[in-house]
Amino acid sequence: MQRWSRVHATGGSMASHGEEKNEGSISGELAGRRSGAPFPATAQLVARPDGERPIEVYRRSFEAMQANTEELLEQAYRLRYQVYCVENPFEDPADNPGGLETDEFDAHAVHSLLIHRPSGVIMGTVRLVLPLQDAPERSFAIQRVCNDPLLRDLDRFPILQMGEISRFCISKQFRQRVGDQLYPAIVDTSGQGPSRGGERRTIPSLMPGLIEALVRMSIENGIAYWCAVMEPTLLRLLRRLGIYFDNIGPMVKYHGKRQPCYKKLDVLLERVCNESPDVWDLLTDGGRHWEALQVLQDGGRR
Repeated sequence: MQRWSRVHATGGSMASHGEEKNEGSISGELAGRRSGAPFPATAQLVARPDGERPIEVYRRSFEAMQANTEELLEQAYRLRYQVYCVENPFEDPADNPGGLETDEFDAHAVHSLLIHRPSGVIMGTVRLVLPLQDAPERSFAIQRVCNDPLLRDLDRFPILQMGEISRFCISKQFRQRVGDQLYPAIVDTSGQGPSRGGERRTIPSLMPGLIEALVRMSIENGIAYWCAVMEPTLLRLLRRLGIYFDNIGPMVKYHGKRQPCYKKLDVLLERVCNESPDVWDLLTDGGRHWEALQVLQDGGRR
């Protein structure tokens, strides 16, 4: 079982993820809580009876951190091997010696890990493939498997501001080893967005941590748009969180049937805010990423 030790994670952990901050009451609008870029007008969170925000519940169990050392990258590649070569027959183990799954896109990508805090188990990983400045037309896997004209429309698909979500994976093996009872359910009580019979919606607890990592890595690398070639099941799960992508043409064959898609990051987050404010709070690290994204978009690539 892969475990993570903080002493091996030099420079990899965001301090705000390890610290609990008292930000006062969260009932009412978040806008105006701090100076700087305003929050979306709909960013209202429902106060819990115990005063605890879902983001605080989540952080007690999970931490997303960037895999920016050789050791952490190796752990990301090893988890990918487990998911893509062992649990699913997507990649040939013979092409990935040493139990590490890698490809040519890793050379121009940034990576993150999702850690289960109580056990130290590495639960998931994701990478954001960055555009190639000298060969943007060869930046992403989506450009190899999708021929839709949209990909050549630089106004709608600005490659140099685009990042491709890839290797988004959570291992079945580690979920079973840690046990489902350790996953804190986050319930959306906003009353907004679709629901069945008025029932509360429970957020799949592992996914938001990886998506928050994608938001953070995007801002750090000047990325304002996302693209991906996703399994339809994953897209449905993301919609439960209020995360919607726009399709690019029909589905393609890429490790089975997959849907090419894309979205401007601030537009994606605004819809999350409208439908699932608690999820927005988590994905934006309490609004910090939203403010940074506004600065990025106002000033262009940093």
